Amino acid sequence: MKRYCQTLDLYDDPQLISSYVEEHKHVWDEIKEGIRSVGILDMQIFLLGNRLFMIMDTTDDFNWEKDNARLATLPRQAEWEAYMSKYQVSVPGQASHEKWRLMTQIFSLNG
Repeated sequence: MKRYCQTLDLYDDPQLISSYVEEHKHVWDEIKEGIRSVGILDMQIFLLGNRLFMIMDTTDDFNWEKDNARLATLPRQAEWEAYMSKYQVSVPGQASHEKWRLMTQIFSLNG
């Protein structure tokens, strides 16, 4: 299993942040199916203020560039990204893996 940690900022607006949280209680089925179909086993998003933190666990053969590119072509993915972009500090038209910035691990208790 591989693990990726990423971060993204939301616009610092309490109403927008609240709406973003509500939207993630009802993620479209096509989006969840697409995420799983490219080898993502689990995805969790955490919030602190307007900063998001995502943990993504994938299969061992998951390829960051290839599989994220494939995810971007799946049904409704572009629509979901456009829909979420009103909340996210990002450049219009960016794919998910371009908005979310990979973080570098600097410590592991077991590593």
